Amino acid sequence: MGRLLHALIASELDQGLLNPTDSIVPDAHCSPRRGPVSWIVMRFPVSSIASIAAVAALALVVSARGQAQSTVAQSTDAQTTGNGTYVAIDPLAKVRYNNRFDISVGLGYDHMKAGPTLLQGSNLGGLDISGSYWLTKHWGIEATSRDYLGSSGAGINHDGPNGGAIKGPFVAQYMFLGGAEYLGPHNKHGALIPHVLIGGSYGDFEKDLLGNSPSTVDFYNNQIALAGIIGAHMDLNRSEHWVFRITPDAIMTHYGINYPPSTKQFDVNFALSVGVEYKFKKKR
Repeated sequence: MGRLLHALIASELDQGLLNPTDSIVPDAHCSPRRGPVSWIVMRFPVSSIASIAAVAALALVVSARGQAQSTVAQSTDAQTTGNGTYVAIDPLAKVRYNNRFDISVGLGYDHMKAGPTLLQGSNLGGLDISGSYWLTKHWGIEATSRDYLGSSGAGINHDGPNGGAIKGPFVAQYMFLGGAEYLGPHNKHGALIPHVLIGGSYGDFEKDLLGNSPSTVDFYNNQIALAGIIGAHMDLNRSEHWVFRITPDAIMTHYGINYPPSTKQFDVNFALSVGVEYKFKKKR
C-alpha cells in the first residue's frame, strides 16, 4: 500500500497538482480535535479511484477480447470437426498379385499377309479374350482366343464382276493358343508380364473370291495352320481387381498354298490389343 501511495504522489507531482513545498503533516498549532487532514490528502482518493477505474476498464476490455478470440477458435475447431476431415484413400493399397485366376477382354488389331507373294497387307480388327491360371506368384498358364476380321489387298486379276478385278476381298483369322506367362517387374501401379504361346490359326481367305481359286489373287487357301505368339501384357492397375491392359505381340503363322508351287512359309506380323483385365478373388 505504501508503494502505491508513493507512486500516486509521484504522479501528482508530475501533473503539477502537488507542490513539493507543501506538507501533508498537520500543523502543530492546529486544534487536536481536528484530524491531520490536508487538502492534498483529500484529493488523493479521487485520483486513485480514477486510476483504478481506468485499469479495471482496460483489464475488462482485454479479457473480453481474449474470450471472444477463444470462442471463435473453438467455433472454428467445432466446424472443422463437424464437417469431417478429408481422408485420402489409395485404391491400389490392396494390390497383391496373389490371385489364382484372371480374365481379360480387349479390342485387337492384327496386320496380316493373306498370300505368300502378296505385296499388300491387310489390317484386321477383332476381339482378344485371354485367361490365366497362376501356379505360383511368377509363373502361370495362359490361354487366348483371337478373332480378326477385315479386308485385304489382292493380286492383279480380272475375275471380278463384269470382267473387272476383285478388290478388297474379305479375309479372317481365328486363333486359339496357350502357353506360359511370367510375372516380371511389378508394383502396386502396374506390371510387365511376358508370354510365349503356341497353337493354331484358321485362315479364311476364299470367302469373297466369287468361287475363284485363291491363286487368282495370290491368296492362301483356307486352312488351319500352326501359330505362335511372343509378346507381353503391360498392365496398369486401377484397383485390387481391375486392370487396364495393353498387349503388343509378334504373331507367327505357317500358312501354305496347294496350287503350284505348293509351298508353305512362316509369316511374322504385328498385333496389338487394348482392354481390361479382372482378377478373381480366389487366392493361391
